[in-house]
Amino acid sequence: MKKLLSAAEAAKLLGVSTATLYSYVSRGMLSSLPGQGERSKQYPRDQVLRLAARRKDGRQAGHTVEQAIDWGKPILESRITLIEHGMIRYRGHDAMKLARNATLEQVAMILWDSDSKSYFDDATPVIEPQRWSAMREPFAGCLPLQRGAALLAAATPLLKPSDPLTDGAQLMRLLAAALLDADISTAPLHQQCCDAWRLGAEHADLVRAALIACADHELNVSTFTVRCVASTGASLPAALLAGLSALSGPRHGGESLRVWAMIDAAMASDDTYGALHQRLAQPGLILGYGSQLPGFGHPLYPDGDPRGRMLIQMLEAQAGNAEIAALLALADIASKLTGQAPNIDFALAAIEHAFGLARGASQTLFALGRCAGWIAHAIEQAASGQLIRPRARYVGTFDFLDY
Repeated sequence: MKKLLSAAEAAKLLGVSTATLYSYVSRGMLSSLPGQGERSKQYPRDQVLRLAARRKDGRQAGHTVEQAIDWGKPILESRITLIEHGMIRYRGHDAMKLARNATLEQVAMILWDSDSKSYFDDATPVIEPQRWSAMREPFAGCLPLQRGAALLAAATPLLKPSDPLTDGAQLMRLLAAALLDADISTAPLHQQCCDAWRLGAEHADLVRAALIACADHELNVSTFTVRCVASTGASLPAALLAGLSALSGPRHGGESLRVWAMIDAAMASDDTYGALHQRLAQPGLILGYGSQLPGFGHPLYPDGDPRGRMLIQMLEAQAGNAEIAALLALADIASKLTGQAPNIDFALAAIEHAFGLARGASQTLFALGRCAGWIAHAIEQAASGQLIRPRARYVGTFDFLDY
């Protein structure tokens, strides 16, 4: 089978003129090799076939889909969250204003498009307390996300499905208890966090705001995963388990753990600037967005992540806390090093570090808050009746094809 094609053969496969073929070479889309004649060129057959596949895919809007998978425009229609001009809106409401005043339960009702009642009013225990206590025991030493996923999976067969919104409220309470290693409670979710972490009333607003800031972020990786699973007709607990699994990765919800480790190392050093600079320059290390320090910058917010900005401002208001002052100084140094502002991951890790919270508390805030959005997206996706099934563009070897 021929490995190289003449200009005429390559142009025919691509469905273009030889002039266009030459332009592909000049634009770096295709390479050419010397042919038999003085001015003739030959073209690698595999490259030509790959380019033909890309051109065909592009005509079928594949280029748009490809970009959507990597920080492009949304590929699914949704009525839940709009991110535009540096603002986040939950069904038209400014999310940062909600974070200043609302509870996570109230925001969940907004995201779930329910204005008739709060589905959190039902005080029926999801699982009998003694049974829940026994279920928790083997996972007491795990990180919150590990414990949350394990207990949600274990509890699913014991749950009695009702309507999606009632189930959603019950699942959020169950997940809060699993993440916090606590009893299942009907107390406000932010208060449950404060009680588990022994935080005073002066910190309640910060915890509540953090949960709401995390509640939704349109088609992030975990939410897209939830929608994919929900599109198959799987149960709501199954979709949430998929979301927790996606969230655990170091480039998503696991980012806050890496930020915490970076903060810890920098704070322990006599030279904060040097410690951060060394980390930034360390080869082979997974950094944050755009190869910056983890916790800084975000592709959707050229002028800074509004969630990180709001939570940093609330931390600044905690007057007289030397730990917070040191964290803010560290953030300033890192921003100068990277040219980027702190994002939500830095803010969550800073909250965990500042108040000496249980390891992984930052992930608890992220997962518990985001659960509200996952449920909204799972319900919306199920209501659409559509199965999410992207196509793959084949770019492997073409040697077995006979053209």
